Amino acid sequence: MELKMRAGHQGTGPGAITPDGCAVELYSRLPVRDEPEVIAGAVPAGAHILELGSGVGRMTHPLLERGYTVTAVDESPDMLERVRGARTICSPIEKLDLGERFDAVLLASFLVHTGDEEVRRGLLRTGVRHLADGGCVLIQREGEDYHTNVPRERVDPSGFTVRIVSSKPVGDGTNSVRAEYDFPDAAWTQTFRARPLTKGEFEAALGEVGLGVDAYLTEDRVWVKAVLVEEG
Repeated sequence: MELKMRAGHQGTGPGAITPDGCAVELYSRLPVRDEPEVIAGAVPAGAHILELGSGVGRMTHPLLERGYTVTAVDESPDMLERVRGARTICSPIEKLDLGERFDAVLLASFLVHTGDEEVRRGLLRTGVRHLADGGCVLIQREGEDYHTNVPRERVDPSGFTVRIVSSKPVGDGTNSVRAEYDFPDAAWTQTFRARPLTKGEFEAALGEVGLGVDAYLTEDRVWVKAVLVEEG
């Protein structure tokens, strides 16, 4: 079944494009950076991780290599076809209810910045719904200057160039962001909606679902460890 493109989202380039404008072949080429090390520093060895929005497995595979058990969830069957060695579940994240609990829930790829606030609440509630006692939700935020330091360009050591071309307000506190990826043999673009969140707004969003910041895991505060906040 072909999934409908989300309003305000678009992608171009070779291969399948997901509803949020991501190109499957592009994400299969993007290198892994320091994300697995950040996660491993916050999650006990041998833990069972629920990865929400796994894509093609860029983080799934390094986590499996480190001895974690990973359940990878994505709404795109084309993305999940690239995942190897993990249990995979094709589902919208905000509707997921496995009836299971996990040591850690991973919500990366700036998903917390979705333009739809109800979807954001749904994503975070899914994390809470699947969290074991004493577990944590690891969240990747946008950098503090993600929407203001534009245009910007980075040449990756592996030989491709990524550009954030623009970030323009489109109403209701959301921006339309355009990204370009140029490889020697192919090029992709992605246009998507994102909601900038200050540190205070982000922490308030966590509070709406009963989560609180346990620690900011990186100096730039992009990676966050959140835990359930006890009432009373």
